[in-house]
Amino acid sequence: MLAIYTGAVATPRERDVHRAPIPRLGGVAMYGGILAGVLLSHQLPVLRRSFEFSGDVVGVLVAGGIIMLIGALDDRFELDSLTKFAGQVTAAGVLVLYGVQWFIFWVPWNGGAGSGGSVLVLGQDQAVFVTVALAVVLVNAMNFVDGLDGLAAGIGLIAAVAIGAFTLQLLYRSGGSVSAYPPTLIAALVAGACLGFLPHNFQPARIFMGDSGAMLIGLMLAAASTSASGKVVPGRYGATDMLALFSPLLVVAAVLFVPLLDLLLAVVRRTRAGRSPFAADKMHLHHRLLEIGHSHRRAVLLIYLWAALLAFGAVALTLFDVYVVVWSITLGLLVAVVGSMIPRLPAR
Repeated sequence: MLAIYTGAVATPRERDVHRAPIPRLGGVAMYGGILAGVLLSHQLPVLRRSFEFSGDVVGVLVAGGIIMLIGALDDRFELDSLTKFAGQVTAAGVLVLYGVQWFIFWVPWNGGAGSGGSVLVLGQDQAVFVTVALAVVLVNAMNFVDGLDGLAAGIGLIAAVAIGAFTLQLLYRSGGSVSAYPPTLIAALVAGACLGFLPHNFQPARIFMGDSGAMLIGLMLAAASTSASGKVVPGRYGATDMLALFSPLLVVAAVLFVPLLDLLLAVVRRTRAGRSPFAADKMHLHHRLLEIGHSHRRAVLLIYLWAALLAFGAVALTLFDVYVVVWSITLGLLVAVVGSMIPRLPAR
């Protein structure tokens, strides 16, 4: 009702796949669910420790509110690219102010014999740049991939569950250290918001999340991974495990490989054509799946499959034998490739 009252309605355009006006601002409802989850968590004795230990969760809530507001304004008034970018940088900057920043990386080299790797500590300026850059990239990646009913919400759910599984094993291996609570809680909040929204957004969608939702998901996933970046304690892992724990970047890159690839291809494609990287078109990965004959739902489910294979495969590397995981992922990817290349058979 709010979207209809304010005029935030998605009218079909040439590049769109829907054929009737559909209300947007689903991101406002998602943020409301996240806010409710934070308030509930603060009342539970165990989860309250997340707030006492650091300002990560509060920072994510404030930054999420900013990015949701920018997205909602764009859903209604179609802001220009520079204004949206400024809003994204501002929201990422708020994360930094609350201490959510990449300040330490684990790398599997230069650690000496038998050490399994070394720790790379960033300077303050470097940490700010890396944090803001990662957040802006993930925000735009999720926004770019939001082109089919249920696609962004489903990928967001898969990504959040995978990051949550990664942070849970960090929590376990750290002996239940409260330092691992914030990223786990943030991932759970994203997963809950996406899971609650998906039934209303899956094809045929009754409401769109809009930029307010897609950018919110991207920012919170960036925040969850950033919060987890300093929680890896190398001394608690064996030498064979260290290769798998290439740092949270491995998990983040795998979890969001599909939207990041779509973003990269779009930027290259539009730049080569002399257009703005933010100019819309109908050549995203999901559009290509539709072009070769897949139905709307099948295209979405195929992208889910790709995202899940890469996301949970990366998490599995931190838990199981690398050889077994690599072969399992390879087999799964072959199935995904075959499924993607065979279009939907015509009905007889």
